Amino acid sequence: MSKVIGVLCGGPSRERDISIRSGQAVYEALRSLGLPVSLVVLSEQIEQIPEEIRQLGLHTAFIALHGRYGEDGTVQALLEQMKIPYTGSSSEACRYAMDKVHSRRRWAAAGIPVPEWKLTDPLSAAAHAEKMKFPLVVKPVSEGSSIGISIIDSIDQLSEAVALAAPGGGSILLEEYLPGPELTVGMLDNQPLPVIQLVPKRRFYDFVAKYTPGMTDYLVPAPLPEPVAHQVQEIARRAHEALGCRSFSRVDFILAEGRGPVVLELNAIPGMTASSLLPKAAALTGVSFPELCRRMLESAY
Repeated sequence: MSKVIGVLCGGPSRERDISIRSGQAVYEALRSLGLPVSLVVLSEQIEQIPEEIRQLGLHTAFIALHGRYGEDGTVQALLEQMKIPYTGSSSEACRYAMDKVHSRRRWAAAGIPVPEWKLTDPLSAAAHAEKMKFPLVVKPVSEGSSIGISIIDSIDQLSEAVALAAPGGGSILLEEYLPGPELTVGMLDNQPLPVIQLVPKRRFYDFVAKYTPGMTDYLVPAPLPEPVAHQVQEIARRAHEALGCRSFSRVDFILAEGRGPVVLELNAIPGMTASSLLPKAAALTGVSFPELCRRMLESAY
């Protein structure tokens, strides 16, 4: 059997380009360690992917796919069927993490603070929004990289935000807007890394702020009182465990005025580009990018 480690990236999601950037970075890091590694840019055609993977005869898969198919448990389930070890959380945990409704329900049941929210659809969105306080956050149920997210200040902006969140129709989330610092906590080997604060030069840490150089300042570590930082890390650990995640993830927060840390979402396959947050946090603890990739790879076994 081949001993090649395949770094899976690309795929059919709206985050394909970001995934390829993550995959390239991971590939180069693992290669620098002398490991037998191949960069695998998967097709945009979902039906072709199983055969693409099967033909490779991979020993292990390092998943650098983002968004649907890569983070929602689909490729994980496929690799389980093929008996190919893979990095990160199980197909079930990834499915929970990608679905904002399911993850919030599990967190609320575990006593983890989340924003107030309503699940709705394009036809019912206005009726729900009129009962909520503006500003409102409008979100897709299952997307990453802040794709499709808007903050709206009035009902007049709702239709455009709904179209952005669910361009093909389907369910959307209406969420209370919580002002306060944006924070993130990476998890590695099931333990929280130092807290990072994000200071975007836009209204929030959206797709442009995430992937445009110079559009966000990163406070590494976050300038928080030690008890608050520990509280955020502990909530991140509990959020990671509540979804059944394995080894690594990244938990995003708002430090809400008057309420403290509130969990927004968990990324089961965190970005691994030059501007990504998990590598920044790991570096604070002395873990280099190649070493981070090696430790993530070990989660497959």
